[in-house]
Amino acid sequence: MKRIITALVLMALTLGVGAQGLYTREYHDKALVKKAQKWLKKNEWRQGFTKADAHESVNVVEFYRQYQKNPEQWQAMFRWLQENDVTTIDKGKHPILGTKLTVSVEDSENGPLEKRQSESHFHHIDFQWVVKGTERFGIIDHLTSKPNCAWKDDVVHYSYDVKRARFMDSKPSEFFIFFPGDWHIAKINNDTNDQTIRVIVVKIDYIDEGL
Repeated sequence: MKRIITALVLMALTLGVGAQGLYTREYHDKALVKKAQKWLKKNEWRQGFTKADAHESVNVVEFYRQYQKNPEQWQAMFRWLQENDVTTIDKGKHPILGTKLTVSVEDSENGPLEKRQSESHFHHIDFQWVVKGTERFGIIDHLTSKPNCAWKDDVVHYSYDVKRARFMDSKPSEFFIFFPGDWHIAKINNDTNDQTIRVIVVKIDYIDEGL
């Protein structure tokens, strides 16, 4: 993981993006970016899933590349989400038959930013879809953040500059995907009067291809 963090920081410095920050893995191959965007719009990845679209923050190239490397898990997940009513299904863990994936249905509450931890994962991708209520997510800048603990159970936390963080609110019509290069904060209080949420979380294997 140190190799990935170092490479991301060096990439950012080389490209001169320090002033703007670095919030996700960046791809500068224009042909690849165009191919990924075309793939997303074509919608074959959906496997019939029509309940939500990818949030604008989703790293489309990462989505495209990881889907190509691991289509069975992505396809099984989208089919399951389409076939099940996630707004009424029992909370808890639901295995997707024929895979090692588990859909976690969480009835939870947002909390103050200062009590929420930032995190990232190395071996897994976080697919998160808030189907009830509003959840505020944060994405932190790599250049001004650093791990503040050891890795445990594929999770590490960070010390970060809140002024350099970016925040976005969810809605049921959009899902979020956090790849290893997306250092994120979840379940942050938003500006509404209701902080109760139901969120669907699936951890998909990340196929490490190096940087």
